[in-house]
Amino acid sequence: MNILALDLGTSSVRGLVLDADARPLPGALARRRVDPVVHDDGTGVLDGVGYLACLVECLDELAVAGHLRDVELVATSAQWHSVLPLGADGAPLGPVLTWLDTRPHPLPGVAGPADPDGFHQRTGTWWHRCYWSVRLPWLREHTSTPIARFAGLVEYLLGELLDSAPMSISQASGTGLLDLRTLRWDAEACALAGARAGELPELAPMRWRGRLRGEHARRWPQLTDAWWAAPVGDGAASNVGSGCVDPARVAVTVGTSAAVRLVQHLPAGTEPPPLPEGLWRYRVDHDHVVTGSAYSSGGNLYAWADRELRLPRGAELDAALARVPPDGGRPANVRFGGDRPPGLAPAGSGELRGLSFGSTAVEMLAGMMRGLCDLVAHDLTVLESTVDKPAEVVLGGGAVAASPWWRQAFAAALAPRPVWYQRNPEIGATGAALIALGRIGDAVELADIGRTDERPSPS
Repeated sequence: MNILALDLGTSSVRGLVLDADARPLPGALARRRVDPVVHDDGTGVLDGVGYLACLVECLDELAVAGHLRDVELVATSAQWHSVLPLGADGAPLGPVLTWLDTRPHPLPGVAGPADPDGFHQRTGTWWHRCYWSVRLPWLREHTSTPIARFAGLVEYLLGELLDSAPMSISQASGTGLLDLRTLRWDAEACALAGARAGELPELAPMRWRGRLRGEHARRWPQLTDAWWAAPVGDGAASNVGSGCVDPARVAVTVGTSAAVRLVQHLPAGTEPPPLPEGLWRYRVDHDHVVTGSAYSSGGNLYAWADRELRLPRGAELDAALARVPPDGGRPANVRFGGDRPPGLAPAGSGELRGLSFGSTAVEMLAGMMRGLCDLVAHDLTVLESTVDKPAEVVLGGGAVAASPWWRQAFAAALAPRPVWYQRNPEIGATGAALIALGRIGDAVELADIGRTDERPSPS
């Protein structure tokens, strides 16, 4: 049996085929770049229709190459927090608001939760611009056509492809409207969102499976009999793909953005442990939660520096960074895209400091990389306060897989903890597949973990 894993990110759509142990098959990868529209006013949106076209192109490419022939299961890792308004015909009434978008704000005269700490403990979130409790009222104010219902990006995409596409518990937890214990929509959060009957997605039951619609099965006949598993939030999938599925290991993932997260076993109906004020908590599935902190900056720091600072490339860049100590570089505030919850810094809060005429582009890049390491180190200490002892750290994601210097900077910032890195850059897809297979417990054994000073394979 093979597994088709879809990774629906902010900067790319990827489809790859994995074997029964969730290991990528050589060459069975299709990727399309997507470009969020980002402006200084805090705009951070995607074109939903264009995104769907990219996903279809990936599936077409894999089908033509024969990679879908033995696929029996489709697993999906998808970005959390996205939302788009839909009309009565199911068509988008505007772009997809991503986690990057910092424009939504509470409407005048709305007071917020009666007990903010109780709200935080129940939903794992805050009354914040990143979540649907603030986003839905704001979208109503900024959408000229009447809105019939709301969906996340992945529900819209799968709703166009499958016979049904309810919202997974994992994705629902990222809206900020879900009670993490009961796994039902939280009454107070829904009231703050002004969510009326029928406007929110149906919640997927445990072990839900979907099928392709008839017209799409004719387009991709290899997937006619394949089951589609409920999507998983990208952060939860990345933890599982990194082999970090219990309190002994914490995942630090650097893709377009970055996060530090810890997974715990917590079946539905169980009272969650106390949640520190500065951390969020979401659902991996019906039996696990993930707790942590996220940042708007990650690999996008390198992308910005590469575009604007004329960095050297490849081995030349690695050699130049090797001359900078892991704690070196120019001091930087890396909040270029503003804060993720619970912070409220707006987009455009980034800074580079201590510059002179002798400062180099590589020193500026190193300072930004180190700035992210320091944020993670601070929040990791808070995260460890929720468990019995300090944890090992596993670095993952394309950005750290590509940069030996960044791995070493993280190792220095997080010392004396042991710091490893996951050599497989497709941790989101791998994790989503393991969750779909019901094999979260096998993630540690299957993880391809190495030392932070090892170089990745050219593949």
